[in-house]
Order: sequence, then C-alpha cells, then structure tokens
Amino acid sequence: MPYKKIKGGVCAPKAFLAAAIAAGIKNPDATRTDLTVIYSEQPCVSAGTFTTNKVKAAPVRVTQAHLRAQELRAIIANSGNANACTGVMGINDTRTMADATAKALGLNRREIGVCSTGVIGLPLPMDRITPKIAPLCAAISAKNGTSVAEAIMTSDTTKKEIAIIVDLDGQKVRIGACTKGAGMICPSMATMLCFVTTDANLSKVCLQKSLLEAVESSFNRICIDGDMSTNDTVLVLANGAAGGPRIARGSKACRQFRDALQSVLLTLAKKIVRDGERVTKFVTLDVKGAPTYADAKKVAEAVSKSALVKASWNGGDPNWGRIIHAVGYSRARIREELIDISYDDKPACEGGLVAKTPIDELRAIADLDAFTITINLHLGRADYTIYTSDISPEYIDFNRSEYAYWKNARI
Repeated sequence: MPYKKIKGGVCAPKAFLAAAIAAGIKNPDATRTDLTVIYSEQPCVSAGTFTTNKVKAAPVRVTQAHLRAQELRAIIANSGNANACTGVMGINDTRTMADATAKALGLNRREIGVCSTGVIGLPLPMDRITPKIAPLCAAISAKNGTSVAEAIMTSDTTKKEIAIIVDLDGQKVRIGACTKGAGMICPSMATMLCFVTTDANLSKVCLQKSLLEAVESSFNRICIDGDMSTNDTVLVLANGAAGGPRIARGSKACRQFRDALQSVLLTLAKKIVRDGERVTKFVTLDVKGAPTYADAKKVAEAVSKSALVKASWNGGDPNWGRIIHAVGYSRARIREELIDISYDDKPACEGGLVAKTPIDELRAIADLDAFTITINLHLGRADYTIYTSDISPEYIDFNRSEYAYWKNARI
C-alpha cells in the first residue's frame, strides 16, 4: 500500500510536541544537542520492545516497569552515555530524569519513558543533565520533530526520521518516527533507539500486537556486526487525536495500521544498515527453500554475521565458498548438493558446486554498493530475509578508538 510521506518526524501526528537541548553529557564543552523530550498533549496508549541482552541498562529496566504500570505520555532520551552497568546509582539517576520530566510536564513518573545511548559503564553526569530538563520541557513545540532525531545520534552520520499519512478504513491518521543506530547491530533488537508517534485511535492490544509484528519484520531483520547492546528500545505512543472510533485488534483498520507501521520501521531499519559504521555495502540476503522458518532464519543469521563473508563483500569478492561454509555451520537442516547461491540472480553456486557464470560478471555485482544474495536450499517453502552489510578496516579503526573506555572516562 502506498503511503504519502510528510515532514515533521515524531511531531507530524497531531498533538505531539518535542524539544532538544545541549547538556554536555559526553563532553561538557560540546554544543551539539544530546538531551531530548517527546510529549503528547493528550493521554496515550503505549507499547514497547526492548533488548534481549541479559545485561540491561537502567533506563530499559525502569521504562519496562513504567509500561507495565501505566500508559506512557512522554519520553526523555539522552545520547553520549548509556547508563548501563551503573548499578543502583543508574536506576536512581533514571528515576531522577523521569521525576524531573514529569514535574516539568505536569505528569507522574510512570507516564515517562526514559532512554539512553552511548558509552557503557560510566555514570550519568546528573549535575549537567538535571538542570537542563526544565528548560528542555519549556521549549516543546510541534516544529521540533527533527531535533529529536538529531539529539539521539551517536556514531550515526545522518539523522533518521520519517512521517506518513495513512488511511485506516476511511480515517486518515499520521505516523511519525525516528531512530538512531550505526554499530552493534544484530537481529533480535539491534543496537538502536526508535520512537514512534501516531494520532490513530488504537486499542492497547492492537498497538502491542502491531508493534511486535512490525519489529519482527524490520529491526529484527538487520545485521551490521553481530553485536547486541544493552539499551535497545522501541517505544510507540498513540494519542487518538485524529479522532474516529477506537480501532480493535483483528479489524481491517488494525491490519492496515500494522502494515503502515511495518513500512515505517523497515524504512528506518534499512537506513540504519546504510549508515552502518564505516560500511560500504548494503546487502539484501534472501534465504529460500528452507524446510522451516527456523532453518531459514538460522542460515540468514549465520551468513550475515560471518566476518569472513563480510570481509569478502568489502573487497568486492563474490566468494560463495565463504557463504556456503556459513550455511553449513548454521545448524539448519541442509543438503550440500541442493544449495544454490546467486548474486543479483546470477548463479555463483549450483547444487553445491561452482556455477558457469563468468567470474567477472559476479565481481561486477560484488563491486556495487548494493546487491542481493539469494541462497536456495531446495528443501521446502520457508524463507527469511536479512538486510546486512560488509565490514571494513575503517570499522575496526573507528571502534578501537572512538568509544575507548579510558578516553571517555576522563571526560
């Protein structure tokens, strides 16, 4: 279904306001914005998904508790510091951020979602954050949607936002969203924050189910480096400001909303991969003909996480041998003599053996900045797609220095 794109990001839906401010979280002398707030003028229903890492940051734990207790109506987020592995102090600092935001907006603590992203293991500089929350909330406006996308960036090189208008069974509504993420990206929630707003009048169950299904086919389908963070969070606020009857789970309108949300999140997910830390390739990896969905997923994830495969892509090398070896250790059910592998529909491997396609044709495809690799197991009807990237020498150089603990601990 085509959707009309509009401007405004998370402030495109009716009755949503936002602001961003510089708090000097990572560097007290920095002037870039690193603290942001999103606020709904009307009560919301809310939903979220979070990292599956067993090591969870303080804001993840607190926000999960808030969602269980009450509907969120505002989100405060910071970049530059993850507030992860910070113990009881980290929990207390998260609650302090929620309390200060609630006070400034006339809400209670449990109506506030708190998110953080950045360096792990360092305490939040609350002496710089707390004084900025009141002026931040005083500056909220419907014109500041893009400022949210900019304030949550860490190693991102560009802001990532989108807003659309969609017709839900005759009712026009808006969905706005922004995300951040460039490194530590792995399926089952990548290293990212994503905030979604909508003025659709949704039931709680419709929103929750729609989010789970949309995340599964978007953010759970990307891989840059195979790492998973402690802070991954997707939050959705729906305030019903567009009017119309409440949309129930299972209705036509709910299915239409789910499809629209999936389109929004998939667009953002692909932007994350394209902006991966020092990546040069965007690779669509299609696994087909698997005996089960689980087998297809195992193959896709094994190939997309392989350092050898990703290094060959960086070199423009159509090395299907590295791909098939990853298929072999994926623990999926396979038969070597049935496996076909192609680059943009040109066969590289047929029946587990080298295909007749001239190597120069395959190299020309592998030299492109975007291409599709299809792996057909010929054992069933299940398929799975992951959007992934190469890995470069520059990625290693960036990550051996930019986020060095000793470097950031001195700030």
